[in-house]
Amino acid sequence: MQGVYSLLVSLILNFTVSSCAEESRTRQVFLDEINSGEAIATFAGGCFWCTEAVFERVEGVKDVVSGYTGGKEENPTYRQVSYGKTTHAEAIQVYYDSKIISYQELLDIFFATHYPTQLNAQGPDKGRQYRSAVFYHDGEQKKAILEIIEKLNKSGKYKKRIVTEVEAYDKFWLAEDYHQNYYELNPGNPYIINVAVPKVRKFKKLFADKVKDKYKAER
Repeated sequence: MQGVYSLLVSLILNFTVSSCAEESRTRQVFLDEINSGEAIATFAGGCFWCTEAVFERVEGVKDVVSGYTGGKEENPTYRQVSYGKTTHAEAIQVYYDSKIISYQELLDIFFATHYPTQLNAQGPDKGRQYRSAVFYHDGEQKKAILEIIEKLNKSGKYKKRIVTEVEAYDKFWLAEDYHQNYYELNPGNPYIINVAVPKVRKFKKLFADKVKDKYKAER
């Protein structure tokens, strides 16, 4: 029995170490890694599975990655962020060709495909980690963000005022591998079906002319 017990302890320890190693692979994204000709936008609009899926379908967007930003902790993990143990928000980094789509158009899509009046939550997801926020990379982006928020507030489109936070970009930590492209890789996930798919469909309905050709026929 002692041998079996030792084996079980060893397996548990190995699993724990393996899990920790998997989570510790999160890394900081450095802006000098951006390819020539790319521009960058950083959005937090709730669960990054949803926002990533929306922006992956936008014509002119070259790549989207999911991660964590807006917090002070170094190298945050999904477990820490999702349980509200850090000050970070789930967010996406959007790499795009500004000759094809403008930052203003990306902002239009961002505000139309999440709930900018919902404080520290998005639909079923509650907590500061799911807050609505835009992280600007320069003065022009900050000006564009403030202008669209003012415009939307004055338009009367929403019954409540927009609570989207406007913050200077600092650090972006790449989420664990299994979160990248989650929408495409997990179509049967109930959250994807019930929360993410409606957001993608809303984007395609409102911005039909901005949808990449390869996604136009998807249901």
